[in-house]
Amino acid sequence: MVDQTKIKEAVKLLLEGIGEDTGREGLRETPDRIARMYEEIFAGMEDDAAGHLSKTFAVESNEIVLVKDITFYSMCEHHLMPFYGKAHIAYLPNGRVVGLSKLARTVEVYARRPQIQEQMTIQIVEAVMEHLKPQGVMAMLEAEHTCMTMRGVEKPGSRTITVASRGCFQEDPQWQALFFRMLGKENESNQDLT
Repeated sequence: MVDQTKIKEAVKLLLEGIGEDTGREGLRETPDRIARMYEEIFAGMEDDAAGHLSKTFAVESNEIVLVKDITFYSMCEHHLMPFYGKAHIAYLPNGRVVGLSKLARTVEVYARRPQIQEQMTIQIVEAVMEHLKPQGVMAMLEAEHTCMTMRGVEKPGSRTITVASRGCFQEDPQWQALFFRMLGKENESNQDLT
């Protein structure tokens, strides 16, 4: 659970640390606003993907399911600066499917906590694999990291792409190729996807 009192104290100290007057009109309520914002931004700390992936439906056909362009916003755990982008998730059912919105909710579970993109991609794939028990799953995340675009090397527009796969998508290059074709990203299928 988010401790708003500690966040408010920390924000006040941070503002004082950069030489600001925390009593001035524009900053008086900033610690409270940030505490409320962090409760929302880090809501994934209290959430579990199992709750979203537990209700499944029987299907007669086990054809590939792909949900692409799931927008997400997360916070880099190294600098507590945002990274944001799109997630694409495909799975090959094994007799059961989940509501499509549940894949987006699974992305939110892992995006709404201090995170690194590489780990988030793996967490999404492993959650789908564990709870849906499909024949395979694959995810690709594309994101811009403000810790790299507005500070440090300052390279706006640069994107980081991470890919993770399990089951048939990890074992069979044809499934990987189909995933990338469905996304219109055939060139990225030449990567090592372990």
